Amino acid sequence: MSKYVLAIFMIVAGTMHFVNPAFFLKIMPPYLPFHKELVLVSGACEILLGVLLLIPQTSHLAAWGIVALLIAVFPANVYLYQHQEIMPAPPLVHFLRLPLQGIFIVWACWHTKSNDQKPSQHITTTKETP
Repeated sequence: MSKYVLAIFMIVAGTMHFVNPAFFLKIMPPYLPFHKELVLVSGACEILLGVLLLIPQTSHLAAWGIVALLIAVFPANVYLYQHQEIMPAPPLVHFLRLPLQGIFIVWACWHTKSNDQKPSQHITTTKETP
């Protein structure tokens, strides 16, 4: 279930890059070039990685891609924290966005493991034969 929620989050977040690119353009650090292109590429990557996370054969590689993408876009969250006037909200909200990114990275890391590496969530019983 967790993988599906993460995939939906990624797909929706990626779609928002195309629906409301102005927001993402505002939080682009000025030292990065090609703001519009980076917003569109990162949105496309989020959508693609979200879809690939749903495919069993590609899900653990997609999870690694999500980890890398979340690390790559972290400077935008730092920039937003440093320039809170971009998105009016209480300072605590801006501060909490930073560790939230870490939580998403840990969440994606959980899905980098193949199913046989994850602890079993099913309890199996064996029947003893007399």
